[in-house]
Amino acid sequence: MVRGSGAALRRYGTFIDDLRLYVRGGTGGMGYPRLGGEGGRGGDVYFVAQERTTLKSVKNRYPQKRIVAGTGANSSVRALKGEKGRDCEVHVPPGISILDDDGKQIGEVNAAGERFLAARGGLGGSLATNFLPSKGQKRILHLDLKLIADVGLVGFPNAGKSSLLSKISHAKPEIANYAFTTIQPQLGKIMYADYKQILVADLPGLIEGAHANKGMGHKFLKHVERTKHLLLVVDISGFQLSTKTRFRTAFETILLLTKELEQYKEELLTKPALLAINKMDLPCAKDNLNELMKQLLNPQDSLHLLQEEVIPENTLKFRDIIPISTYTGEGIEELKACVRKSLDEEAEQKNAEYRKKKLLLLQTSEQKHRG
Repeated sequence: MVRGSGAALRRYGTFIDDLRLYVRGGTGGMGYPRLGGEGGRGGDVYFVAQERTTLKSVKNRYPQKRIVAGTGANSSVRALKGEKGRDCEVHVPPGISILDDDGKQIGEVNAAGERFLAARGGLGGSLATNFLPSKGQKRILHLDLKLIADVGLVGFPNAGKSSLLSKISHAKPEIANYAFTTIQPQLGKIMYADYKQILVADLPGLIEGAHANKGMGHKFLKHVERTKHLLLVVDISGFQLSTKTRFRTAFETILLLTKELEQYKEELLTKPALLAINKMDLPCAKDNLNELMKQLLNPQDSLHLLQEEVIPENTLKFRDIIPISTYTGEGIEELKACVRKSLDEEAEQKNAEYRKKKLLLLQTSEQKHRG
């Protein structure tokens, strides 16, 4: 999908769900032998869960991926007991598993405010240590965002997400002709002939204003963060939540869903995304689809006709757009194939990047030995 005028093209598929960090507690302060003074303890490093935080923001804040707490104060004539070094609190998103460099899980932070001691500060110098301080604990840790699914179904209520999940998997979500049938993520597995399995989550339906927590929007949107790929599901005939709300065309629906994701957390738009156009069995669906594809191909031709509140700053770039009908089964097999292809491509890209990094490290190591 083409961006709005003046908007820079944004890379997709750069959402970070794991991060490797070097953490070190602060060194203790020097003791004071003449007066028996004790140096202050080094500061500690903590991971603290905080809403509206991402692993990407952690990486941006610590580009070297090195986190070191403060050094304890030395003992002195004025202060025989040195002050403790400054603690370092690293804000991380809720739902993080903490693993050591061997891949063993050593902790987790799941709810906002939960803390994990990542590296303890060293002891200050004292009589027991001949007044010499000790260095802080140092570790290499991996922060892993716990994903609930490979693919998350995103859409407004009644778009047919629950029906789609039941068609592509053996899940039996509640399906009814009223909004908000789904209030918790429903999980199902797509099973392929080669025994490959892909976990899909039917996420609760969004409404306009979800980013501002309207209709428990934050509670619903946080699940979107925990999926690798997005699959937007849109009703080809448009959407209207109630008689009191404005009718939205399929094109407006796509823009609004994008805007809700963007305003909640812009980084969500970097996830790989696919688009399923549902209810192709309805009258005029083919004509509506032709019109929608023109709008998606050249959005600038239509954006000036829309209200500003509908238009996002950036738009999702869909890897595939698949017309489907959960009623007749049209397009379902093609959709499953597209989901598989998208995930396989992403995995291959990550593997290639990993191999490239390993090769670079090996070359650097060899150069050091020669030097």
